[in-house]
Amino acid sequence: MGAEETLFQRFGKELPKGTVLFREGEPGKEMFVLQAGKVAISKKVRDVEKVLAVLGPGEFFGEMAIISNKPRNASATVEEDAKLLLIDPKTFEGMIRGNSEIAVRMIKKLAERLSDADAQIENLLLSDPSSRVIHHVLHVCQTRGRPGEEGIEIDFPTRDLPRELGVGEPAIRYMLSRLERSGLIDVAGERLTVRDTARLFDFLRYLEMKWKFGDL
Repeated sequence: MGAEETLFQRFGKELPKGTVLFREGEPGKEMFVLQAGKVAISKKVRDVEKVLAVLGPGEFFGEMAIISNKPRNASATVEEDAKLLLIDPKTFEGMIRGNSEIAVRMIKKLAERLSDADAQIENLLLSDPSSRVIHHVLHVCQTRGRPGEEGIEIDFPTRDLPRELGVGEPAIRYMLSRLERSGLIDVAGERLTVRDTARLFDFLRYLEMKWKFGDL
């Protein structure tokens, strides 16, 4: 039996789509590691539930409540049938103390999340939906892009983005199609290749100026 199976036997649960793992404001008694499926992290803003992120296999979440011993600052809901590890505070502390690699990986992931949160705040300040899409493409290029022969390759699952960006999926697909016709990106399913990030940034600035001043 492999290490992953052993961990799942000890700490694992299989949960169906729609399961609420925890709600904002509840006390936090455990953190989660996602082995399979998807989980949406959301927060209520002015009585509207806003999706902050959709997490996939390999991601962890819920750790801040057990680190700070404070109520959950967001809610988590299973988006696709999931396999999760549930880690209690004592086990979590033992893992951190006993394995420096786990601690370093967690610090890097938390830093990445802070960067994503800053980018999302900046994105939501943009009034133009097209600008939000391009801004997000550029942020993913900077944080999770993979250099390729034709440019920067990124994963871009459009079905997960409408609630995160506040832009409908048809509008997202239209903008990607427009960028592809302009030669700025290539689209292959849920993956994009950004041919020239500098040109794409220039296009974003153009849209921002057009939105601000109109057609002169």
